[in-house]
This record gives sequence, structure tokens and C-alpha cells, in this order.
Amino acid sequence: MPTRKPANLPVRQPSGSADNLGMRIILPHYRKSRYNEGIDMSWTRLSTATFAAVAAFALVAGCGSAGSSSPATTSTPTTPTGTTSVTTVVPALSVFPADNAWNQRVDSLPVDPNSATIIAAMNPTRGLHPDFGSYTGYGIPYCIVPGTQPRVPVAFDYPDESDPGPYPIPANAPIEGGSSATGDRHILVIDKDAWKLYEVWNAQPDGKGGWKCGSGAIFDLKSNVLRPAGWTSADAAGLPIFPGLVRYDEMVEKHAITHALRFTMVKTRRAYIAPARHFASSRTDPSLPPMGLRVRLKASVDISKYSANVQVLLTAMKRYGLILADNGSDWFISGTSDARFNDDDLHTIGGIKGSDFEVVKMGEVVTK
Repeated sequence: MPTRKPANLPVRQPSGSADNLGMRIILPHYRKSRYNEGIDMSWTRLSTATFAAVAAFALVAGCGSAGSSSPATTSTPTTPTGTTSVTTVVPALSVFPADNAWNQRVDSLPVDPNSATIIAAMNPTRGLHPDFGSYTGYGIPYCIVPGTQPRVPVAFDYPDESDPGPYPIPANAPIEGGSSATGDRHILVIDKDAWKLYEVWNAQPDGKGGWKCGSGAIFDLKSNVLRPAGWTSADAAGLPIFPGLVRYDEMVEKHAITHALRFTMVKTRRAYIAPARHFASSRTDPSLPPMGLRVRLKASVDISKYSANVQVLLTAMKRYGLILADNGSDWFISGTSDARFNDDDLHTIGGIKGSDFEVVKMGEVVTK
């Protein structure tokens, strides 16, 4: 299968940063392209006017910003054009089967023999950072639609590694970062009746009722079938995004996260391991992490000083671990945006460093 060359894809642009109105809101200034490496994030400050403008997007977004593999209730969104009903309540169905890699515990699996070397190459002194929070423009939103949601045309920059449309994307589906964002612009849509997940990257309305996107993927949430070897998705590693997000209803309401979490690193290896299907690097240094790398928080790390909610998050990191899914800032943990999150509480995970993790024994490393 074809593999994208790093120079062929557009660079993802700044998303901004803010700490305004007495609220702790931090947004990445530069969300790196999955195909452009070696640039870490810097930080900037949005004006109050800019913050207000983006916040206003939250009031008109047509779909939800939080979800889970179990029932969850959030604010009722407006109904997108062409639908009879839209909900943010995820059906009481498993997001992938119980034996799927995302849902498997790894706390009893052996440590990889090269764990120390790989962790040393992963900026081990840097603390974890929640790449999500209470601000609607920060985090990766999702949209749940019924099976009757109209399918619309979707064109891709890279159709040979994308699942063809049409996709059930509402006209006012929430876009990562907001409708005017210049960053990743992911859209995640779940068809609750067919129990399928549709994900696209760099989504732009085409002005004719459809969408123009970088790439796209469709995942059957009832199946363990992976994408073809060498194929990307809406994520660099060829993985689904939704199953790896931190969600409020799991972390706070259910008080249990029972799946692995998505994270990013600046420097990755030109390689991948299952369940990933794609690499996004030209670097061949074997000490660098391949896409799909799974790390877990060491059992010896004391998490008792953290709040009960943050302990839920850190416990998941011990039991289910993190899966490397994209090039981006080191140790950034992905989640949904939800106004109910306590941002100050979330940011305490910065006390956990990269050196507090270990690499779960890797399977076959694919380099071609």
C-alpha cells in the first residue's frame, strides 16, 4: 500500500492559547501535522474578544462534545438540517468488542526489553498535559446521529487511503477547534443505529452540502477489523480517534475509564505496531517510538495525592495505558471538550512525567 511522504501533506496550523476571564483555558498554539515532524508547541494568548467569539461557537454547535461507551447525558443540541433527531447520549453498546486492543488491560503484560531506551527518547522529564477541557474549542468533539441522517458527498485529498463516501455528516457538525479553526479540524460522527464511526481530518465545507477533507475512515464499532496495512485514517497511525478520548461521563460520572487513551509525541519512528496501520515519520532511529506504541503508568507511581476524578484517569493509564496515535506535542493526552470539566483539576496530571511510564512489550514492528 502507498505510504505518504512527509512533504506531500499540508501543515496543520496554529490553534491558539488562552487564559482569560479568570478561567484556566490553554490551547495549543501549533498543532503539528502528522506528516511534519520536529516542531514542538509554543504558547500564545488570545484576546478576550477572540475567546468570546470562539466560545460563541459552542452555543450554536449542532452536535455534542462528549461521549462514552456507556449511556451519558449532556446538553441537548439543536437538530442539524435534514435530521429528525440528534442526541449526545451514546447507546449502551461497547465501543469495539471487549477483546479489542483499545479495551484490553495491559497492567499484567511484560515490559518491553527496550523500554528504558525508548522512554529516554520520549522527553521523559516532561509532564503530562490534558489536550482537552471545559472550553468547547479545546478537545475533540463528536456528533451522534440516527441512521436516517442524510449521507453527503465527501472528497479526499488522499482517496486511495480513505474509505469512500458518502458520510452522514450534518451541515453543522462540530469541528475540532471551531468552524474557523486552522488546525486539525477533525470531525467525528457516530451512527447510533448502524453503530459505525465516521472520522475525517482537515474537514472543510465544500459549499454544496458536502465536505472536502484530507482523509477519512469508517470503523464498524462491532468489529475488530483493522484498516489495510499501510493505510492512514483521520489519525496518523491509521487508528480511530473516538475510542481513545477521555470523556467526562466516564471519568467523572461513571468513575471508570476502561479503555486505552490516545496521546502524541513530537518525534516518532518510521514504523508502526498493531493495532496501528501507518507511520508518519522519516526517522529510522530504533530508540524512537513507533506509531501504535503502548505505554503504561508504572504500578509503583503513587497517585493517592490526586483528586478522586484524576485518580480515575491515572488508574486507566496504569491498567489500559496510552496508545501513540499522532505526531504532536510530547505527552499530550486527548479528550473531548465538556463544559463540566474542572480544568485546574485536569492540569494536575502535569505532576506525572514521561519517566513514570514504561513500554508494554511490543509485537512485530513494521517499517515498510
